[in-house]
Amino acid sequence: MLERLQALADRYEKLSELLCDPAVAGDAEKLRAYSKEQADLQDIYDAYCEYKKTVTQLADAKAMLAEKLDDDMREMVRAEIDELTARKEELEARINALLQPRDPNDDKNVIVEIRGAAGGEEAALFAADLFRMYARYADMQGWKVEVLNAHESDLGGYKEIIFMVRGRGAYSKLKYESGAHRVQRVPVTESGGRIHTSTSTVVVMPEMEEVEVEIKDSDIRVDTFCASGPGGQSVNTTKSAVRVTHLPTGITVSCQDGKSQNSNKEMALRVLRARLYEKKLQEEMARYGSERKSKIGTGDRSERIRTYNFPQSRVTDHRIGLTLHKLDSVLAGELDEIIQALTLADRAEMAEQGRAAHA
Repeated sequence: MLERLQALADRYEKLSELLCDPAVAGDAEKLRAYSKEQADLQDIYDAYCEYKKTVTQLADAKAMLAEKLDDDMREMVRAEIDELTARKEELEARINALLQPRDPNDDKNVIVEIRGAAGGEEAALFAADLFRMYARYADMQGWKVEVLNAHESDLGGYKEIIFMVRGRGAYSKLKYESGAHRVQRVPVTESGGRIHTSTSTVVVMPEMEEVEVEIKDSDIRVDTFCASGPGGQSVNTTKSAVRVTHLPTGITVSCQDGKSQNSNKEMALRVLRARLYEKKLQEEMARYGSERKSKIGTGDRSERIRTYNFPQSRVTDHRIGLTLHKLDSVLAGELDEIIQALTLADRAEMAEQGRAAHA
């Protein structure tokens, strides 16, 4: 493993040299390819560098025990050795997880669907909170968010909102968000001050290209209608909104937030391709059963994955038992800690399954 890690580190450093070469800087295709390759190696390179540093510090600390030390100093060195040993084991587990094969969809844009579920108006308001959370996170990552379709509730929440997140690695970081998100708080509609529990569902799907998911013209029906605003009020009198129905599966997608009928049809087809891919994925997962049933979840929208408890300012991800007491920060888009923990847990499980398969 160390030889492989050193080879990856050498490649990372070689890419740094290449990216500083004026000839590469003037070649847009090479610059893009080398930048992407280096970005893909960043996490494993950082972990390996820290691992080497920790191993060196551990060796130095063990060497100190061979010297003449007073009792207090000897105790301090032993405590340092214990701490460094634990850190070394943690880094080994992290590196092993990072070396697992990547999901081929990881670099894709994503289509996210959020719907208010149990809880009526409060669930719709929470759906809006989740949308703002993801939009802020996307902004922090330098990604772009494009709303494809939205149905607002009377109080400004979302009965449903569908949006695209464009940016490298969007799917790799957001794919674990699929499932039921639960909120515990006093709703704005509650006059007695009682805490209610409501849920909103999130579905995250990679954007699929036409060549990856083919949709035949004969398999779809396209209907047009007038776009409407909150509460069903009409916002225009032209039939710019589009509803696409996939006849073989019965899947229906509506889009009305585009500037024209053509743009709404294009958006609806993007969502339809993503839903068809998700349907195929879920069918394969059901077919193979527990063969790849990660504790991170199957992406089923009915599976409760996270609770947002306002009275305790607590966020708990039930899949990995992670609890953070910084609800405001999480809702403000600071999701890295949760996403990194989910990613490592999933990769660690894949590594364990790989070892079991070869045992």
